[in-house]
Amino acid sequence: MPYRRLPKTDQTRLKALQAAVNSASEADFGQQVIPYHLLTEAQRLLMNFENQVQQYQSNRLTKVNANKKYRHDVQQARMYISHFIQVLNMSVMRGEIKKEHKKLYKLDPDSQILPDLYTDEDLLLWGANIIEGEAARQRMGGFPLYNPSINKVKVFYDIFKEQQFSQNMHRRNNARAVTDMTELRQMTDALILEIWNLVEEKYQNLLPYERLQACKKYGVIYYYRKGEKRLTPESDKAILFSRAQQPELGI
Repeated sequence: MPYRRLPKTDQTRLKALQAAVNSASEADFGQQVIPYHLLTEAQRLLMNFENQVQQYQSNRLTKVNANKKYRHDVQQARMYISHFIQVLNMSVMRGEIKKEHKKLYKLDPDSQILPDLYTDEDLLLWGANIIEGEAARQRMGGFPLYNPSINKVKVFYDIFKEQQFSQNMHRRNNARAVTDMTELRQMTDALILEIWNLVEEKYQNLLPYERLQACKKYGVIYYYRKGEKRLTPESDKAILFSRAQQPELGI
């Protein structure tokens, strides 16, 4: 007899539950394998699990699309912040802006090296620094920088900030969905195991192939071991023939 194994994917869990519910619902009165209370629980869990799987897959698709947009917005913000700082440095080198004014942007007056803009936190920090610094310098009478202007930088910086907030929200929602799905899978596996145990107990006295088919009808999943001979109708016939050939014991 091949060995059974609980489902490993959401789709096989759904298939196993659906098979059990369908077979139990079609069984004649008095031939029920699954008790009514367990069948009701299986129907409820099947509906819940189907909805959760659909929602989980929808959330994953939303997250993938949001990630694509987020990466684009990050690149845009990084490019405009970087270009603005480079324009500022060149204006200092040409003597158009005093190097001491770079302190308004939290930049080192004696360095032309761009600050690290690799992480989200870096972009949030330096985007705010240059926006505040440019506003402070203009309040002191300085001329606005262009190509890019600070207003252009601020547009892409604000888009990035908004998407960064949304991204964090997606991460929290995804983490919560993963936790919920993990718990639901555990509940589903426990119910499937209980049903399978009842089914195998019900059909334990049948011939091997007949028992295999009866159990599979209720969604039980079987796997053959390497080299194991597969059960067929002929397997049961051979057993019946062997039994018929055995001499009856006298009394």
